[in-house]
Amino acid sequence: MDLSLNTYLDLPENGIKKQQSGKLVTMTEREKDHSLVQRVQRGDKVAFEMLFTKYQRRVSRLVSRFVRSDAEVEDIVQESFIKAYRALGSFRGDSAFYTWLYRIAVNTAKNYLVAASKRPISLTQFEKNDDDDFEEDHFMSDAATPESELITKQIAETVNKTMNELPADLREAIMLREIEGMSYEDIADSMGCPIGTVRSRIFRAREAISQKIKPMLDVGEGKRW
Repeated sequence: MDLSLNTYLDLPENGIKKQQSGKLVTMTEREKDHSLVQRVQRGDKVAFEMLFTKYQRRVSRLVSRFVRSDAEVEDIVQESFIKAYRALGSFRGDSAFYTWLYRIAVNTAKNYLVAASKRPISLTQFEKNDDDDFEEDHFMSDAATPESELITKQIAETVNKTMNELPADLREAIMLREIEGMSYEDIADSMGCPIGTVRSRIFRAREAISQKIKPMLDVGEGKRW
C-alpha cells in the first residue's frame, strides 16, 4: 500500500481531522503520531510503516552521532524500530512519539557500543546536507575566501571537540536542542529532568562552546554562538 502519511490519514477511517466545536480541525503532528500509534496497537501494520517512513531518516541522523559505519547505523536503526514496534503496546502518549522513539534509539546505540567495546559517543563530524545539522555558516559569513574557509573549518573542529569534552548531561542536552531541534519540554521529558535543568544545561554548554570559539571571532562580551 503506497500512501504518504497525510494521504493515509486523510482517509475517513483514519481520521486526519478531529471534531472541535462542530468543525473538522487538522491534527497536530503529535496527534497524528498518536493516532497512528493507536492504529498500530489495534494491529494496523500500515500505520507503523508510516511512522517508520516519517522518522527513519531522523533516527538515522541521530544514530550516526554514535557510530560512523553506514552498515552499523542501518542495523541500529532497524533494531530500534523493531524494539519500538514490540513496545508500542505500552505507549500511552504521555510524551511525544519521537521523544519516546529517541530514547529507544539512543539506548540501542549505546548498548551496541558497549557490546562492541567502542567509545561511548563520537561527534567528530557534522555534515551540512541537512537543516537539522550544525551549520558552519551559523558562525561565519558566506564569504567564501580561503581565509574564511580555514577559520570556518577551525571553528567547526573546535565546536566538535568542545562538545565531545562536555559532561554527558550537557552534551546530550545541547545535542537534542541544536542538532535534533527538540523543544525544551520534549528534552526535559527525554532526559527525565525539569525544564529549568534543561535550560541550565544548554546555557552551560553554549557558554563552554562560546568561550572556546570567542578568540576566533571578532565578537564582544555577552555574545554567544
